[in-house]
Amino acid sequence: MKLEGIHQLDAPRERVYQCLVDPEVLQRCIPGCERLEKTGDNTFAATIRAGVGSIKGVFNGTARLEDLREPEHLRIVVDSKGAPGFLKGSGDLDLEHAENGTKVNYSGDVQVGGTIASVGQRMIQGTAKMMATQFFTSLNAEAGTQAGEPPPQHGFFRTALRWFSGWLRNIFRKH
Repeated sequence: MKLEGIHQLDAPRERVYQCLVDPEVLQRCIPGCERLEKTGDNTFAATIRAGVGSIKGVFNGTARLEDLREPEHLRIVVDSKGAPGFLKGSGDLDLEHAENGTKVNYSGDVQVGGTIASVGQRMIQGTAKMMATQFFTSLNAEAGTQAGEPPPQHGFFRTALRWFSGWLRNIFRKH
């Protein structure tokens, strides 16, 4: 299954890139991420609680950052398994300077199997898009902090409020 999209972030490209390669920031931004530990150069062990529809569970696996070209590009490769099934995939993130920050273009391929695959591709794609929106909304909040500031708090309601506020800002920028 293919996934792709574009997100506008209100931070400089260099700061967004720094956040994308920081495991502490990623753990706070990835929806359902309970653990993200560095196990080697650009390699991490992860535990994520996630699901699609009524099929939910805990996934354990690895994530690897590849093709790092600071501050413009990186690739992430994931492989995870859990009671609901498995997920394997890779995705490219391209960061471009934009008028008010950074435009992130992402594209990837994902394979799912096991019970979770039984819910259907449309439902999986819908959940993946929702998780991507949550991730980029949280990343935007993280990238907006300065060195020495405490990290922003995340959670469903805070993330939803940030998304809604950003959506309103974008509407008023266009008019």
